[in-house]
Amino acid sequence: MTISHFFIVFAIGLALSAPLNADVVTIGVGQQAATKQSLSRPHKGMEKQQVYSHFGDPINQTNTIGEPPISSWVFDEFTVYFEYDHVVHTVLHDSESKPIE
Repeated sequence: MTISHFFIVFAIGLALSAPLNADVVTIGVGQQAATKQSLSRPHKGMEKQQVYSHFGDPINQTNTIGEPPISSWVFDEFTVYFEYDHVVHTVLHDSESKPIE
């Protein structure tokens, strides 16, 4: 075994023996933003105009992408996802994270 081979084998062995550290946080979907579950928010099937009339201007809006076209509106407490002009899902923001803008 040549010196260069020795160093390659040594480097691989060193890399494989290094401890891996990671924090894993698991939160069940039903527990996400638990304190906000009673918050009034758009429901599946509502039209964009209804969402706008009831909740006002979103902080941010994404353009439609894909087929069928999907877009989203970000509000302080939740993000609303639309397929065409109808709500398909509303995701509550937890109290520690900021909405994606």
